[in-house]
Amino acid sequence: MNIDDYESHDGLGLAQRVQRGEVTPQELLDAALARIERHNPQLNAVVTPLYDAARAEIARGLPPGPFQGVPFLVKELVASVMGAATTASSRLYERNMPAADSEIVARLRRAGLVIAGKTNSPEFGLSPTTESLLYGDTRNPWNTALSPGGSSGGAAAAVASGMVPLAHATDGGGSIRIPASCCGLFGLKPTRARVTAGPEGGEGLSGLAHQHVVSRSVRDSAALLDVIAGPMPGDPYMAPPPERPYLNDVGRAPGRLRIAYAKTAPTGVPVDPACVAAVEDAARLCEQLGHHVEEASPDFDAQAVERGFEMVFAANTMANIARATGGAMPDRELVEPLTYALAELGRAPSAAEYILNLQSLHRQSRRIAGFFERYDIWLTPTLAQTPQALGHFDIRSSDVRAWLAKLAAYLPFTYPFNVTGQPAASVPLYWTADGLPIGCQFAARYGEEGLLLRLCAQLEAARPWFHRRPPVSGGVPARGTATI
Repeated sequence: MNIDDYESHDGLGLAQRVQRGEVTPQELLDAALARIERHNPQLNAVVTPLYDAARAEIARGLPPGPFQGVPFLVKELVASVMGAATTASSRLYERNMPAADSEIVARLRRAGLVIAGKTNSPEFGLSPTTESLLYGDTRNPWNTALSPGGSSGGAAAAVASGMVPLAHATDGGGSIRIPASCCGLFGLKPTRARVTAGPEGGEGLSGLAHQHVVSRSVRDSAALLDVIAGPMPGDPYMAPPPERPYLNDVGRAPGRLRIAYAKTAPTGVPVDPACVAAVEDAARLCEQLGHHVEEASPDFDAQAVERGFEMVFAANTMANIARATGGAMPDRELVEPLTYALAELGRAPSAAEYILNLQSLHRQSRRIAGFFERYDIWLTPTLAQTPQALGHFDIRSSDVRAWLAKLAAYLPFTYPFNVTGQPAASVPLYWTADGLPIGCQFAARYGEEGLLLRLCAQLEAARPWFHRRPPVSGGVPARGTATI
């Protein structure tokens, strides 16, 4: 199978070729590995090759799932792959070797996916860039001087450059949507508890963290969610069940939706003109598709959400360290300076302060949820800034307050939906004049991934992006935006 043919299909398209006997899983794996070997030295997206394990998996025989034979990559964070170190990109866990697959990985295998490696992540997934002292920096395929976003930047760089059609990703404050925006991909953060965190844990980041994928097509994202969705015994809570398989929502008419859009950030930080232009363009497209569109935003205390998210973020960083140290601060050489400083911040509040903080976040979540009684969708820029240069979020600095200020300026639109637990997706509808992708975020009510997927598939049909390729993949940088 030649590389051009491999890249002309999404994951479901490749699986269909396998099912028709037109290509073998080994041929697909060979095409993926050729792509990885060609581009990974420049991008540093794949940090743990699992080539021999992938070949052995094919030789044993793959289950006849919806993604049978499709090469896949798992993020170096949260999800355990038996036989491969699960380090969270930290020297503190460099020797952590899981004895079994996480449940999500077991479900991925049952769908027929072939795990060929693990992708880069910042330490503990803390940063909206993918830079790590353990594994090095991942570069953006659209411009290698820039970050691919984070923390699922390795996954996004791999998919955007054509190594695999979709890849595992996680999202605790925007870590699926941020790299999807920076790399021109589709990235859906599911509803809280839609995907189990077991058996290792009951919830990630106090309920703020989620798992799914970044992909080049909406239908791959929908079909993969069908594969991984659902609780396992012992989960503390579960998401409401969907009305139908998510794949069945792709191509289904969304109806005339009430869509509110925002050009300003809830916290009042500046929004780059390119990000404003992207959301204005998306609002016009939605209107042309027959939806009711108006400018509006929920009324909530954005500063309280920001402060609350910061406390949860910092406290969970300390907890990640405490699992390895028994509660003590680690040796400084075992974690990055920024991680150490954030952990110090996280161990300062009392238990009572932490609980009060969670209750404050829940109150603000109710205020945001009230907005979705009037509107079906809230449309915002995914990010307040265009993709940033590598080094902008300095992991070597111990000035945690300066780093948090940069974080707040970059992603004021993403983390509120980790707090509320609502599904939200970054959709690649806009490219700047110099060829950089700018994502737009669409958020729906709690549990309504189906509605969100119907709208996103409609947008994909009206403004296709699958053909766009970054320069690293051998494509020509996309200029401007397409027309309907």
